[in-house]
Amino acid sequence: MSNTNSEPKEKTKIVEPLDYENVIAQRKTQIYSDPLRDLLMFPMEDISISVINRQRRTVQSTVPEDAEERAQSLFVKECIKTYSTDWHVVNYKYEDFSGDFRMLPCKSLRPEKIPNHVFEIDEDCEKDEDSSSLCSQKGGVIRQGWLHKANVNSTITVTMKVFKRRYFYLTQLPDGSYILNSYKDEKNSKESKGCIYLDACIDVVQCPKMRRHAFELKMLDKYSHYLAAETEQEMEEWLITLKKIIQINTDSLVQEKKETVETAQDDETSSQGKAENIMASLERSMHPELMKYGRETEQLNKLSRGDGRQNLFSFDSEVQRLDFSGIEPDIKPFEEKCNKRFQVNCHDLTFNVLGQVGDNAKGPPTNVEPFFISLALFDIKNNCKISADFHIDLNPPSVREMLWGASTQPASDGNAKGSSPESVIHGIAESHLRYIKQGIFSVTNPHPEIFLVARIEKVLQGNITHCAEPYIKNSDPTKTAQKVYRTAKQVCSRLGQYRMPFAWAARPIFKDTQGSLDLDGRFSPFYKQDSSKLSNEDILKLLSEYKKPEKTKLQIIPGQLNITVECVPVDLSNCITSSYVPLKPFEKNCQNITVEVEEFVPEMTKYCYPFTIYRNHLYVYPLQLKYDSQKTFAKARNIAVCMEFRDSDESDGGPLKCIYGKPAGSVFTTNAYAVVSHHNQNPEFYDEVKIELPIHLHQKHHVLFTFYHVSCEISTKGTTKKQDTVETPVGFAWFPLLKDGRIITFEQQLPVSANLPPGYLNLNDGESRRQSNVDIKWVDGAKPLLKIKSHLESTIYTQDLHVHKFFHHCQLVQSGWKEVPGELIKYLKCLHAMEIQVMIQFLPVILMQLFRVLTNMTPEDDVPINCTMVLLHIVSKCHEEGLDSYLRSFIKYSFRPEKPSAPQAQLIHETLATTMIAILKQSADFLAINKLLKYSWFFFEIIVKSMATYLLEENKIKLPRGQRFPEAYHHVLHSLLLAIIPHVTIRYAEIPDESRNVNYSLASFLKRCFTLMDRGFVFNLINDYISGFSPKDPKVLAEYKFEFLQTICNHEHYIPLNLPMAFAKPKLQRVQDFFSFAVDRLTSVDSNLEYSLSDEYCKHHFLVGLLLRETSIALQDNYEIRYTAISVIKNLLIKHAFDTRYQHKNQQAKIAQLYLPFVGLLLENIQRLAGRDTLYSCAAMPNSASRDEFACGFTSPTNRGSLSADKDTAYVSFQNGHGIKREDSRGSLVPEGMTGFPDQGSTGENTRQSSTRSSISQYNRLDQYEIRSLLMCYLYIVKMISEDTLLTYWNKVSPQELINILILLEVCLFHFRYTGKRNIARVHDAWLSRHFGVDRKSQTMPALRNRSGVMQARLQHLSSLESSFTLNHSSATTEADIFHQALLEGNTATEVSLTVLDTISFFTQCFKILHFLKQFEGLWRQPCVKQVYWHHFSDSVCLHRVSVSYLGNSHNMRSLSLLYLLW
Repeated sequence: MSNTNSEPKEKTKIVEPLDYENVIAQRKTQIYSDPLRDLLMFPMEDISISVINRQRRTVQSTVPEDAEERAQSLFVKECIKTYSTDWHVVNYKYEDFSGDFRMLPCKSLRPEKIPNHVFEIDEDCEKDEDSSSLCSQKGGVIRQGWLHKANVNSTITVTMKVFKRRYFYLTQLPDGSYILNSYKDEKNSKESKGCIYLDACIDVVQCPKMRRHAFELKMLDKYSHYLAAETEQEMEEWLITLKKIIQINTDSLVQEKKETVETAQDDETSSQGKAENIMASLERSMHPELMKYGRETEQLNKLSRGDGRQNLFSFDSEVQRLDFSGIEPDIKPFEEKCNKRFQVNCHDLTFNVLGQVGDNAKGPPTNVEPFFISLALFDIKNNCKISADFHIDLNPPSVREMLWGASTQPASDGNAKGSSPESVIHGIAESHLRYIKQGIFSVTNPHPEIFLVARIEKVLQGNITHCAEPYIKNSDPTKTAQKVYRTAKQVCSRLGQYRMPFAWAARPIFKDTQGSLDLDGRFSPFYKQDSSKLSNEDILKLLSEYKKPEKTKLQIIPGQLNITVECVPVDLSNCITSSYVPLKPFEKNCQNITVEVEEFVPEMTKYCYPFTIYRNHLYVYPLQLKYDSQKTFAKARNIAVCMEFRDSDESDGGPLKCIYGKPAGSVFTTNAYAVVSHHNQNPEFYDEVKIELPIHLHQKHHVLFTFYHVSCEISTKGTTKKQDTVETPVGFAWFPLLKDGRIITFEQQLPVSANLPPGYLNLNDGESRRQSNVDIKWVDGAKPLLKIKSHLESTIYTQDLHVHKFFHHCQLVQSGWKEVPGELIKYLKCLHAMEIQVMIQFLPVILMQLFRVLTNMTPEDDVPINCTMVLLHIVSKCHEEGLDSYLRSFIKYSFRPEKPSAPQAQLIHETLATTMIAILKQSADFLAINKLLKYSWFFFEIIVKSMATYLLEENKIKLPRGQRFPEAYHHVLHSLLLAIIPHVTIRYAEIPDESRNVNYSLASFLKRCFTLMDRGFVFNLINDYISGFSPKDPKVLAEYKFEFLQTICNHEHYIPLNLPMAFAKPKLQRVQDFFSFAVDRLTSVDSNLEYSLSDEYCKHHFLVGLLLRETSIALQDNYEIRYTAISVIKNLLIKHAFDTRYQHKNQQAKIAQLYLPFVGLLLENIQRLAGRDTLYSCAAMPNSASRDEFACGFTSPTNRGSLSADKDTAYVSFQNGHGIKREDSRGSLVPEGMTGFPDQGSTGENTRQSSTRSSISQYNRLDQYEIRSLLMCYLYIVKMISEDTLLTYWNKVSPQELINILILLEVCLFHFRYTGKRNIARVHDAWLSRHFGVDRKSQTMPALRNRSGVMQARLQHLSSLESSFTLNHSSATTEADIFHQALLEGNTATEVSLTVLDTISFFTQCFKILHFLKQFEGLWRQPCVKQVYWHHFSDSVCLHRVSVSYLGNSHNMRSLSLLYLLW
């Protein structure tokens, strides 16, 4: 026998797609009159634009009402516009159907309850397991032990006295029978005292009345043996064992009798058939009443088979697993980042100096002077403060009254009683915000080294040590309390607005890095503040030492701070932001308010997120004043720093009321004081001043520091003059907020002046001081004496120089400023150096401005390219930082294309596509090209949204698709595709990630274009792209091609794109082919039924034709490529099967008809699907022979064994050494003149090979997954396709193809057979052993007793193959997993058998072979006819009876009984 070599793979023939828009216009009447027009038309209003309200946490917008009008900076305006604008979304009505089948919106692809079918193979296995558990070897001892045996005869009555103790051995003999021998003792070498043959035993029952633990063995001859065990447990064990043996013997007898009867019946039927005249039998079969009964019965059988049917794909391994790993998550709009939050509740602060204050004579004792608390979070690990200060006033009302006498208190409070109505802030009365005791802190990066620090302050009195002494040394509590109270009362009335440091305490917050709160933690003792260690840096050092108690040498002040930390309640209400904007839900007139404390997020990219709300805070920190060397002022020791925020340096200028006040005072005030260090000329400060910045900042905005010497002398006899000189000015300092238009936040050293002349802001640097004529006097020679720093928490101001300059230049150009050539390009290039944190935080603002520049400011040709390069830089940085989700959110929600202001300017989609072409074609900057390819998805998505917005807002969507976009834009898109192709097909090895990404991005873009533009033009783009691939391409490119096709074919309107309709008028005619004379009725047949991959089919149904053609070529390739192609087809059909839009049987039938050429692909590869012993081929016939004159040759029945294919090559067997020559569109299935197999006897004739491409090639054998996947697709088509179409198809194919179609049905039964639970478990164990080295005991299926040789051989073959598993392959697989897998396999086998039965039942109805035989009696003598008829309608079911459930068998037998009756 000669071998046939595979020929080189040919490139797919280029088939030009149809002009889709022209075709649907010409066939408009046909489409609209079609009852299934939903399969032919895109739905109306498929695309729309919606405006989605921003989901805010706050009750009202955080943006001030007149913010946009007050803003003057372009950057600020754009920020405010971004935070005020609602989301702008393009909606695709059926977008849920545009992905893989896993993304379908149906509730579940898997049935809620899987039917549990019963299989004979499982029952047989259970019986065999019982047998194998009894005895593992022939002749082995199954059970042994002591029993009492009754000596019964006709003269002795059974009593307890006649039982004798014997040792019994239960043994299996070599012939399989069982015997029970008894001996005197355990040594069975002596002669047996008796034996019981269990073959004659019919039952075993207990006999409790005869003797304790007794049981009876009933024999066939009505004789009984009585035995008794010594314990109840032993009796139960003997009973179980004996009953199993009796059951095994009974089943064996039944089976033997059954097989004997069947053999006799077969012999009788055979003899009758030989003696009977065939024509007489046929005459009887054609009796009208009998035929009527047959038709009615078959109809009832068909309805019965239709009950409870399942979707075959529901049990597929891919559907069962539902792996969502490759599916992108839902795109969500920008939102405030939710960090780890916890709530702090402040309850009480007490020291050990307590007494009755004021009118509180009858109440509980309280602190005798006011104390003030500030809480903040400190991070020891990163050595920084990570939150703003939270100020709390826990003083009781009687203690607070001590401060009301302070001279400056009314000014701090704002309004006195009886004055104008109380002010309201964001709808909340100001009085409700003065005494907030609950705060919410948030931490982005939690870990155990974060501490909550409480600083305790009191009214300025003097030295810290002196003031703390009464609290530390309290020998006489009552006397001490009175003394402290008297002093405090005087101090409060005189110095109530000044504070001094007193003590501090700390506690840890988190247990671990996961953010688990340390709810049981407590504050440390109060440590006395050291006047030389007040700064935040000092606190961080002290906290480090606090963790090491042996190094802690801090003085403790006895006291108790009752502050609890807890998780934020889910239903938290009445909370406000750090800007005092109420959060949802918020009750009106609520007084128990919780405030969010601002977090200082680490300046790391991974913690950044795009801003979504308006916030504009500046935190100012005076750090240190060095006044020890100044000679300007005589007294400057108890130095107080007063801070004000001003917008003018003129003499009539005043402070702005924008500083957040402390508890008990106004919410906003004009000034803030730092703590005072007694008698310290170089004081340190730790105070934090929070300023609400105005929307518009200019060069005159600055912070003014005024220094006062505070007189702490207390005299009961003091005069009024003495009281008026509490504070004396001792200097001034200032720092402007803006430098070069940006806010300055770095640490600064400022000089101090002794006076404050008008125009002092002009003296900021040394040069201006020398040239200025302002009369100013500097302290200590204008040396930098004041150290300060500031921290900006703003979502409308940026500190990045490059972003500021770019927006400033754009603002100048918009205002009409004459642009200098190259200036804009310079600023665009500088944007490459902007900070990544700023880029992320202001991402929507920066991107939108770049798109404006892209389309509006284009007097220079290089501006669009440079602008696109900046976009590419931003996109690449976001991906590198893992923040690409922000880009997707921007496109979907924030990006709104704006119409260019210039009259001739191009739209975004036009300009961006053009610049992409320019970048891809330049050969110098390969880095930019690679980035553009890798992140091309972003630019394609921008183009798509721009196109969609243009169509909807300009009302172009109502135009014919060919007129929606200009021809020039079509040309641009075609050029862009041509520019991409070489980077994919040539540079794929050099840039694997980039080429794969652009391949997918391009497919997604073209898929979306089907919704927006001329679909025929998109077909041409797809055709051009696929033409760039070749069958000779490496595996990587083949994967690219099928990934591209899969993405395209996942379009939500994939079915209408393929136009599943007839392209010629159907004609009413009789079928004039092979079985035309067998059809007794007129059939409406489409003479142009497209059932092959012809050029016309591929043109009319472009996408499915292209996919099937590429699949046809891929099936000739290696495993990886075949696997990819088959998966694409199967996943697509799964999607069709579960698509809720197409669930009507007529819709599914039309979809299945679309895939009819897929059956031809299977016929071309039938040698690889079925084994050589399963293929039945026809003998050679002359080329001129008609379909009515064919003759068939078959292999003998004895050669039909299991359906196993040859491992190397699949062959087709012939009796006479010849093959069929096929002249249809697919070429021949088998070569001509192939010799028979050796066991059939070769004729020795010379062989010749076919020169057609479809000759048998040396393909790799298809594996189990490939075969099952292909056959599952075939079964879907056969099950869903309409009967008329199926009949038409059968009448059109050749006789050989018709036989092969029937063979495919048998192949389906074989490959989807049910192999039993034991085999499923065993195959899984074998898989584990191979892949994980798990050593498990081999579980082989025991031979079934008394089975026929053919059935036994088939069972052994079944048990040798693996199935497709949905189990998690792990050594921990449970019995439940095995049972579930068996359930899936069983339902699959049942559904397959019913589908095959439906098909062959319909075949027998349509092609009445009996009528055919009546007219052509001579053909009946041909063995092929008998074998076709009986093999495919009887043997293909009966041979697989063991792997079909009882439900399937019942349907099989009803159909076969009817067939036999009609016969």
